[in-house]
Amino acid sequence: MKTFITRTLTALVFVAVMLAGILWNEGSFILLFTLISLGALVEYFKLVRLMENGYDKGSKWQYIGALCANVAIIILFVGGQVLTLFPIHALGILLTILFLLVLPLGDMIITQRLDVKNLRLTLLGLLYVSLPFALLVWMRTHLGVENARPGTASAHAPGWLIPLLLILFIWINDTMAYIVGSLIGHTPFSKISPKKTIEGTVGGMVLAVAVAGVYGYYWGQQWLALQHWLVLAGIAAIAGTYGDLLESKLKRMAGVKDSGRIMPGHGGFLDRFDSLLLAAPFAWIYVYFFIHNFVR
Repeated sequence: MKTFITRTLTALVFVAVMLAGILWNEGSFILLFTLISLGALVEYFKLVRLMENGYDKGSKWQYIGALCANVAIIILFVGGQVLTLFPIHALGILLTILFLLVLPLGDMIITQRLDVKNLRLTLLGLLYVSLPFALLVWMRTHLGVENARPGTASAHAPGWLIPLLLILFIWINDTMAYIVGSLIGHTPFSKISPKKTIEGTVGGMVLAVAVAGVYGYYWGQQWLALQHWLVLAGIAAIAGTYGDLLESKLKRMAGVKDSGRIMPGHGGFLDRFDSLLLAAPFAWIYVYFFIHNFVR
């Protein structure tokens, strides 16, 4: 009973913080996902240390440089300008280059050697964790009635809509997959996650797309055309499922059950956002070519 209460309270606080950060304004959105990305990157480093014995022997310089590069990458994808003169993304470019250069050079100066394998694992973390959150920030600051070019498909919806939809579709997919799997699931989907079944996985995907289709058809076309609702739900369901499996594989290799303990009863940042890390890049590709640049 105590565990249930803890999980419930944690979930309520989590939902409240997420909704406030996403819906309040651009600044709160950027701050929210910058903090989440930092927490997820720290957990990634912890998993890598458990998987690779030599990784923890690298200098703190590389670790700090990677966290700074994470912030710089997010700034790189922010729209708008500083003091109406200097584009924010230009500042991000400068900071990203700076930290990506300083990261290996500083490590080499301090340790008197350059560990290419450690550097590669660090850069992989920036690609796996930092880039997806940066792409979410791009969608928030480049889409919607307040940011998009007039007449394009994304100019009819609030900027927070697509990032929020991705998160909602992932949640619907996970919930429906659990329910369907509990009722009729028999065939294991993957050895990485024995509790997942093919029936539950397929059922979750189908129902997530169905829910998106029904809502999009009756209420959502004022913002996005029906096909966009269906495709985004499909991306969230399919890519999100494999994102969950990827993080499960990392945890299994590291020999841990959860990536962290930041949320009592729910694990860490990676546990909560693993699906989003894989869904966001695929969603961004679709959004960029078929929504952002598509004249309605």
